[in-house]
Amino acid sequence: MLSAKQILECKGKRKIAQITAYDFGFAQIAEAAGIDQILVGDSLANTMLGYKSTQSVGMPEMLIFVSAVVRGAPNTHVVADMPFQSDSDPKTALENAKRFIDVGASSVKLEGYKPEIIETLLQNGIEVCGHLGLLPQTATSFKQVGKTEEEAGRILKEAVALSEMGVYEMVLEHIPEALGKQITQAVKSITIGIGGGSHTDGHVTVLHDALGIHAGKIPPFATRFCNLYETAKKGIEAYIDFVRKESL
Repeated sequence: MLSAKQILECKGKRKIAQITAYDFGFAQIAEAAGIDQILVGDSLANTMLGYKSTQSVGMPEMLIFVSAVVRGAPNTHVVADMPFQSDSDPKTALENAKRFIDVGASSVKLEGYKPEIIETLLQNGIEVCGHLGLLPQTATSFKQVGKTEEEAGRILKEAVALSEMGVYEMVLEHIPEALGKQITQAVKSITIGIGGGSHTDGHVTVLHDALGIHAGKIPPFATRFCNLYETAKKGIEAYIDFVRKESL
C-alpha cells in the first residue's frame, strides 16, 4: 500500500492513477489491476443510490461504502470523501475523519478551501487530500471554473496555501488546462486532475464513467474505456432467453 508520503514522493517521477470505487467487488478488481489509490467519493450518491445531488448522502452511508472498499482492497490507499456538512467545523470534521480512519481509510478528502479544519486534521495525524476548482457539494453550476483571471488567481492562491499546510495531494476539478499546469508547478503536493488538463501529477476518474457501467452521457472531461452496460445487458438478455426456453 502506498502511504501519503510515498505518493508525495512520486511528484515529478511518475503519474498517480486514482479511480473511484464504492463496493467490495470493484475494489478487488481495482487493486488487482494495480491502481495507486481508490477514492470512495460522495459521487456514490449519484452512481450507486440514484440521487441527483451529492448532498443526499451523509456519514452513515459513506462509512458503509468505505468499509466495503477497504475489505475489497486491503493493500491499496483508500481515500474517504468527507460528505456534505460532515466537516462543518473543526470538531465535527475531526470526529468524522477519525471514523473513516477507524474503518481503514488511509486519508480523507475535503472539498473547498477550509484552512482551519484542514489544519486541525493534520495536527491530529490525519492525512488530507484537498479539492479545489469545481466543488460538486455546493456548486450551482457545473461549468468550468477558473476561466477569469480573478477566479484563477484565487484558486492558485488557495492551492499554494493548502500545499504549505501539508496537504499531501489535491484534486483539481474542471479547471482550464493552463491553470492545472500552473498549480502543479507551484505546489509541493501531488495534483490529481479530473478535468484539470494533462499536466497534473495524476488523474482520478469515476468508475462508472470509465467502465461504461451506466447508460447516457458522461462528463466532457471523462473517457469511457469499455462498455460494461451493453455487455451486462446482453448477458441478462441471454439469461432471460435461457429461462423462457426452458421446458415447463
